[in-house]
Amino acid sequence: MIKILYFAGLRESIGSSGEEIALPPGVSDIARLRAHLAARGEPWGSLATARNLRTAVNQRMVDEGAAVQDGDEIAFFPPVTGG
Repeated sequence: MIKILYFAGLRESIGSSGEEIALPPGVSDIARLRAHLAARGEPWGSLATARNLRTAVNQRMVDEGAAVQDGDEIAFFPPVTGG
């Protein structure tokens, strides 16, 4: 199982702050995880099209090629603006 957390506008568009899923076969990095989640259709489709989406694995910022393994916590952060 992996724990996935969604933040800011992404949390709002998906309608959830997170979920736990079994790590799908063949999903070994962030890019493949995003593709797997987006393939579910809406509302997760925004994961495939989000620009500048930041990702953390076990509270460490990573890039798309970062490995994902069973037991990890993955957090997705869309770009946020403030004032």
